[in-house]
Amino acid sequence: MQLIPAIDLMGGKIVRLTQGAAETAKTYEAQFGTPLQAAQRWQIEGAGKLHIIDLDAAFSIGDNRDVIADIAKNITLPLQVGGGIRSYEVAESLLKVGVTQVILGSLAFSDPSAITKIQKSFGSDTVIVALDNCNGHIMIDGWQTETPMTVDEALNKYTQLGVHTFLITSIAQDGMLNGPDLQTLSAAIHSSNTKIIAAGGIGTISDLCALKEINCQGAVIGKALYEGRFTLKEALTQIGT
Repeated sequence: MQLIPAIDLMGGKIVRLTQGAAETAKTYEAQFGTPLQAAQRWQIEGAGKLHIIDLDAAFSIGDNRDVIADIAKNITLPLQVGGGIRSYEVAESLLKVGVTQVILGSLAFSDPSAITKIQKSFGSDTVIVALDNCNGHIMIDGWQTETPMTVDEALNKYTQLGVHTFLITSIAQDGMLNGPDLQTLSAAIHSSNTKIIAAGGIGTISDLCALKEINCQGAVIGKALYEGRFTLKEALTQIGT
């Protein structure tokens, strides 16, 4: 299972939110430096990939694309980037500056044809569909809008469109450090022949062990690393890459 450190961006700085609420933003600049310095740190400590979310773009209050481009230019790791990618043109611009995969939430639901267009232009593995869910239903628009679609329905729909990788985030667990939504994740893994990356709620290395046990392909680790619950090196030692 791949361990993927998260870099969430707001106002050009690393922040963490609780349950996706902008007003809960806490910055970690004092401990971890700039986003690029944090990315370099995770690379040095053994990460095989980075997860970057542009929260300003997700909330439609700006963007951090220059910061993302700077990271892509100076880091050799693959980058999966999401947040506010609501058009083909935005996805294209990110992929052209060196982003490896774009994470699509709202765009996947508003214009599924964009997925096919991105895949044709940049490759079948360049799209990850985000299944951010609350009370069983997918949430979009920076987690502000509930859709009628369930995780299972979304998996079926987008697998048929050629999507190979899904990021499943339990909004209720996000930033809470009290464990991932193993039930939803396990059901998704067993119902589809796709790669499932888990996000939300990871607070201990035991949580990572539980995700590995249900055959998650990857786990995004955010607040647990920034709050010092464990180090990336400790996690890699016990879980692997």
